[in-house]
Amino acid sequence: MKAVFARLPSAVDTRIRVFAIATLIAQILIVGTGGAVRLTGSGLGCPTWPRCTDESFVTTPEMGIHGIIEFGNRLLTFVLVLIAIIMFVLVLRIRRERRDLFFLSLFIGLYVPIQAIIGGITVLTNLNPYVVGLHYLASVVLVSLSAVLVFRVFVGPRGDRIALPLWFSALVYATGVLTAMTILVGILVTGSGPHAGDGGAARNGLNPELLQHIHSWPAYATFGATVLLVIGAWRLGQARMLRFAVVLLVVEIVQIAVGLTQARLGLPELLVGIHMVLACCLAAAMTAVVLSLREPRTDPASAPAAVS
Repeated sequence: MKAVFARLPSAVDTRIRVFAIATLIAQILIVGTGGAVRLTGSGLGCPTWPRCTDESFVTTPEMGIHGIIEFGNRLLTFVLVLIAIIMFVLVLRIRRERRDLFFLSLFIGLYVPIQAIIGGITVLTNLNPYVVGLHYLASVVLVSLSAVLVFRVFVGPRGDRIALPLWFSALVYATGVLTAMTILVGILVTGSGPHAGDGGAARNGLNPELLQHIHSWPAYATFGATVLLVIGAWRLGQARMLRFAVVLLVVEIVQIAVGLTQARLGLPELLVGIHMVLACCLAAAMTAVVLSLREPRTDPASAPAAVS
């Protein structure tokens, strides 16, 4: 056991960087596969939980393609768990120097099973739209936590100093609030629309056309605020902030284009799925922008290794 422990990273190295990125990518990908479950009407492909049927943990031939799609999405949870375990083990040796990475890895690892339980409740409640919305929201939180992990791995631990003017910090936080509002209203829009995950599943009863218009208000406000962020970061000479603000702006442009197109084409399944995944990318990019407000701590004990 001591020999195994000795082989673990003694500083942030390539292994930690790779699995931090894998954590973020996997959390976004499972949103895409979860969206495929919903958009193909496979939400009750496995009609119960934690088993797929009352007698079997796996799908059966009688359940057809919907059972395969739903069960495949369930299997991906184990991939997330495996990545989380490896990430946690990799930071064990530096847990004192990098407490931030240790606790982020631990929390993400514990959160994944909780998210799976929420997914099970969506099945047991016959795809209640509010529970389904909670399931998606929990995924957005996991994506944001994974973005924090990646940021801390590559940039360094959180510093105490905000090196930007108060007006710019206020603009960043306001943009974050607008982003959260956009995602939350988008969840309600999806819960009122035609893609219930199963033909017999209920909708939330809200007016989808009205909600689409309401959804656009914080979305356009977020876009305007992000343009100001890009200009402000450029004028202030903040390279890291500028880089992430540009990423955020690009995601928003693509997201707005997809949103307008799907609304005009009657919400085709593929575009709705892309829109769901982009919302998670939006949350990740916004997280990086907020984290960029503070200068990282640069003491030698916590700095990433220069050579892997």
